[in-house]
Amino acid sequence: MIRAIDIRKSFGSNEVLKGISAEFYQGKTNLLIGRSGAGKTVMLKLLVGLMKPTEGTVWYGDTDFTALNKHQKKAIRQDIGMLFQGNALFDSLTVEENVRFPLDMFTKMTKKEKLDRVNFCLDRVTLAGNNHKYPGEISGGMQKRVGIARAIVLEPKYLFCDEPNSGLDPKTSIVIDELIREITIDNNITTIINTHDMNSVMEIGDNIALLHLGELAWVGNKSEVMESDNQLLQDFIFASPFLQRLRRQFVDKS
Repeated sequence: MIRAIDIRKSFGSNEVLKGISAEFYQGKTNLLIGRSGAGKTVMLKLLVGLMKPTEGTVWYGDTDFTALNKHQKKAIRQDIGMLFQGNALFDSLTVEENVRFPLDMFTKMTKKEKLDRVNFCLDRVTLAGNNHKYPGEISGGMQKRVGIARAIVLEPKYLFCDEPNSGLDPKTSIVIDELIREITIDNNITTIINTHDMNSVMEIGDNIALLHLGELAWVGNKSEVMESDNQLLQDFIFASPFLQRLRRQFVDKS
C-alpha cells in the first residue's frame, strides 16, 4: 500500500496540490482522474519520488518515502515499475533490448537469466517471438505492451502508469486495461494509473480518486460511480450528452 498524507505542492505562489490524503491499495488498480490542470501529473510525480512535496508525506508500507535520502530511495525505486505516456522506448534498441534494459542496469543476472526473464515478460504481454523487431516496426498497441513488459521485468511491487491509453484506439485501450489489471492481480502489485479514459474508470477502477483544482473531490470505485451524487464527479464522467442519457436510464431503472 502507498499512502499520501496531507500532500501540498506549490510552484512559487501557485499551489497545485492543496492537502491531499489518499490510500492506494495492493492488488488493486488505483486510478487518479480529473480534468487537465487538476494536479494528477504532479501527484503521480510526487508519489513516485520525481518531485518532493512542499508539505506532507508519502508512505510505502511503513516507510516514510519522503524522509529518505537519495541512497535509501534507490532501494525502493528498484521495486517500482513505470509505464510512460509516450512509451519511452529506445528506437535504436530491439524489443528484447528495450525490455532487458532495466536488468542490465540493476541486476547481476547472467545473460541466459536475463533472456529467460525477458521472454517470460514478452510472453506475458502476448509478444512472444517479437524479440528482434524495433519499435518502429510494430504498432502503437504493441509498443505499449513492450513498455508494460519492461515495467514488470524487475518484478516490481509498485506500478505507475501515466495515461497508458493515450493515442490508442478504443479496442486496443481495452486490451491494455485488462492486461494491466491482470498483472496487478496476479502479482499483487500496487498499481496507480493517471488517466482521462472513461472506459478505464468504468472497467478497471477498483479505487478511484478524483482531483479537482488541486483538491481531493471524491473517492470510490467503479460500482459507485453511477450512483454517486457528487456533482464534480458527474460533470467529469458524464460530460457528453450520450453519457448523461445513459446515466439517467440507469438511475430510472434503479
